[in-house]
Amino acid sequence: MTDQSLPLARRLLVPYWLTLPMAIGLAIVLFWLLMVVLAPVVAPYDPLELVGRRLQPPSWQHWLGTDALGRDVLSRTLFGALHSIPIAVIVVVLAVSFGALLGALSGYIGGLFGSAIMRLVDVTLSFPPMLLAMAVAASLGPGLENAAIAMVIVWWPVYARLMRAQVLEVREREHVEAAIAAGASRPRILFKHILPLCWTPILISATMDLGQVILLAASLSFIGLGATPPTPEWGSMISDGAQQFYSWWVAFGPGVAILTVVLGFNFIGDGLHDYLDPRSE
Repeated sequence: MTDQSLPLARRLLVPYWLTLPMAIGLAIVLFWLLMVVLAPVVAPYDPLELVGRRLQPPSWQHWLGTDALGRDVLSRTLFGALHSIPIAVIVVVLAVSFGALLGALSGYIGGLFGSAIMRLVDVTLSFPPMLLAMAVAASLGPGLENAAIAMVIVWWPVYARLMRAQVLEVREREHVEAAIAAGASRPRILFKHILPLCWTPILISATMDLGQVILLAASLSFIGLGATPPTPEWGSMISDGAQQFYSWWVAFGPGVAILTVVLGFNFIGDGLHDYLDPRSE
């Protein structure tokens, strides 16, 4: 086989965008997405049931041991995907929808409206994300729903600023000027000629932010502002494990779960960047 035929043969066997890190990321995320659906089937025990003695180390009966109440840590870790991943998806979808819309209108309309939106964005982004999420969640009270609201408030300005920058760049292109000269309406120009070309960085950022939202949700639960007991959520499980210094297995399972999910979404985001951004080639 000649050297010139090697790239072609490789592309026939493996898509050129499917790098090893992205394949690993897809496998990790697919596994946890399956757990969202199949956790009640594959988990060996009920996550709320007291199935053994308290703080039992890993054994054949309990692969990741039991917690301070005698609940199976492996089962609670698998069920944790039911709470952590859907919340992250909902938060990112809402933040993208709200932030991208306001950012697009700010960049296209401009004027006093655009300035007001961006000043609101600047004020929100001036606070550290964790501190702002803690303040909002504390004012609303503990609970995953309130934590999700807090995280949407933290994340929407990121997408508003990113979308505005994209709209400002695309609206100066020749095809937009041609649409204006042809008499197209402003909504048609925005939604048909500008926005379809602005979603690449939004998609990449949203994919990578899924892992960061899971991490922030776990942090809020860790300090008591997220999921409330006895919900099997990864952050609250790590909080329980932090109180049992010598029982390392209590926090090991949820810690590995958070680590792998964040890495998986980051790998996928990097792969999407390589695939969708022509400047990366």
